Amino acid sequence: MSKSWVLITMAAAALFWGPVASAQEEGGIALEHSGADISNTESLQRGARNFMNYCSGCHSLKYLRYNRMAEDLKIPESELAGNLMFTTDKSFETINSAMPKDSESWFGKQPPDLSLMARARGTDYLYSYLKGYYVDKTRPWGVNNLYLPSTAMPHVLQSLQGLQKPVYKNEPDALGNARMVLASLAIMTPGTMKPEEYDQFVRDIVNFLDYAGEPVKAKRQSLGVFVTLFLLVFFVFAYLLKKEYWKDVH
Repeated sequence: MSKSWVLITMAAAALFWGPVASAQEEGGIALEHSGADISNTESLQRGARNFMNYCSGCHSLKYLRYNRMAEDLKIPESELAGNLMFTTDKSFETINSAMPKDSESWFGKQPPDLSLMARARGTDYLYSYLKGYYVDKTRPWGVNNLYLPSTAMPHVLQSLQGLQKPVYKNEPDALGNARMVLASLAIMTPGTMKPEEYDQFVRDIVNFLDYAGEPVKAKRQSLGVFVTLFLLVFFVFAYLLKKEYWKDVH
């Protein structure tokens, strides 16, 4: 019986809190925690605004419709049409980018659709990536990224974040020889936002992309709590009933 209770407790914990993830790394650099919260409607609204103004010119969300976004995020139709719909006047259409099909020649590759990017790479990666640009004169756009070296994407949020410079440190290689390794970034030229303001700006975008990857995620998680509680209560009654049926046998 003790083993059964242990298994049930572990299953309930997994359903409530999800798997406990260790610190992820991308290219040897630890990712920053995004703090994404899809239950924060105000953050999602700001994220939708930020995405449409800074990201939708190149990236689409082909699995999300404008009217679905407006309904879920409590955005009035008048504000939706006036401030967020730049490529269409029909709210039932999906969110497409304004980028022409031949734009692959501009960046070396077609800017990807971001509908499932948060599910594919995780919110911590997206948050870290958008904060990880630094000056690199050898790159076509004059910038590189700490978490995706040789990225083809320019730093579209540069005016907000400012410019960062790389910080190197000595680190021994496999043979024990010292080598210079890119370790972190430091502000070189400030942007229009303070660091904490930029962090929140990026967090809102990532939060919105997390929602876009699965619009029903918040409802699914909320329903999952009630289902788990029901199963736990039902198990107690089922166990008591089993004991009643089998008491004469035992």
